[in-house]
Amino acid sequence: MNKSVYGVGQINHYLKDLFAQDFMLRRISVRGEVSNVKYHSSGHLYFTLKDEGGALAAVMFAGSRKGLAFPMKDGDLVVATGSIEVYERDGKYQLYARQIERDGEGALFERFEQLKEELEEMGMFAPEYKKEIPRYAKRIGVVTASTGAAIQDIKNISERRNPYVQMILCPAKVQGEGAAESIVKGIRRLDGMGLDILIVGRGGGSIEDLWAFNEEPVVRAIFECETPVISAVGHETDTTLSDYAADLRAPTPSAAAEIAVFDLHGALQSLEESRLSMQRLFSRRLQSDQQRIRLLAMRLQKAGPKQRLLTQQQRLQESRTKLTYCAKEVMGRYRQQLMILAEKMDSASPLKKMGQGYGFISDQTGKAKRSVTELAVGEKVNLYFTDGKAETEVLRIKPGTAAEI
Repeated sequence: MNKSVYGVGQINHYLKDLFAQDFMLRRISVRGEVSNVKYHSSGHLYFTLKDEGGALAAVMFAGSRKGLAFPMKDGDLVVATGSIEVYERDGKYQLYARQIERDGEGALFERFEQLKEELEEMGMFAPEYKKEIPRYAKRIGVVTASTGAAIQDIKNISERRNPYVQMILCPAKVQGEGAAESIVKGIRRLDGMGLDILIVGRGGGSIEDLWAFNEEPVVRAIFECETPVISAVGHETDTTLSDYAADLRAPTPSAAAEIAVFDLHGALQSLEESRLSMQRLFSRRLQSDQQRIRLLAMRLQKAGPKQRLLTQQQRLQESRTKLTYCAKEVMGRYRQQLMILAEKMDSASPLKKMGQGYGFISDQTGKAKRSVTELAVGEKVNLYFTDGKAETEVLRIKPGTAAEI
């Protein structure tokens, strides 16, 4: 079966065309209470119109600001005239106001501002009186309606984050006649039970619906409460005087539960992740230390006395071998030199000459006679031979060379 598939931009463009073709939406006047007024640096003015039936986003561009003759603020009741169009990029529709006129003075908002100023002067909103919200609360009290989204959201979040936390509900009327008295009664009752945290609040609504939380008795009960109080009234954009007096403001009841209830499951998961991470780190560290120990053991073994002794013995043996070799080489060299010298001495030995028929002549004192010039006729001399000595007398001297004689 064939079916058409459209892009988001195509849908937004189609809706924009539908709004543009609707004649009523091209020029329409809307009455409501102003909230979330924001004057942008560009000159554009952003705000929300709301009543008991709902809320409508609106904008007045800088070029249309001449259609606003007064400084608009939160709580003003106005009639805004313009067109309702689709902002194609985000797929949202809003009122593009070209003219804004007053419609009453916003009595509730003026009363709100007046009461806020009075209570602030009394010091009920002073930060030095704020108590710290315990992180690990075991018993939490809740003052809200027994039916409705607020208590269900708180219960669901509490059970999901920490099923061991005890939630104690004190049902209270949170809207209409008698609501303020009911809320005060619930606060004081739970405050006397020694709880860790108190959550006071309700779901969203108009300023009239939330007015009980602007009443002075409720604000004073929260300020005087010994138990730390988290105010959780309405939606994120809603603000009541109870929010200012409480020790902490949560934008919604769900957010209050997130703040008050310690996330046990998240903490356990985080601990498990930390355990696994530590285990991995320990394992890596252990392996690294074991490797380091092995390396140190090897170094210790090499540097130990036994190994050093073996090394020295090896070096000693090498030195001994080298010394022996050098000694043999030196002795051989000296032996050879000695043999050469012995041969030279033997060749020069008188005895050897004498053995060849030569003799040795000396005077009577033993002084050698090497020349005939040292002799005198009639002088007695000694003749030495290899086998003995003879004494003789010089009878005649005849100078000359051996070849001439």
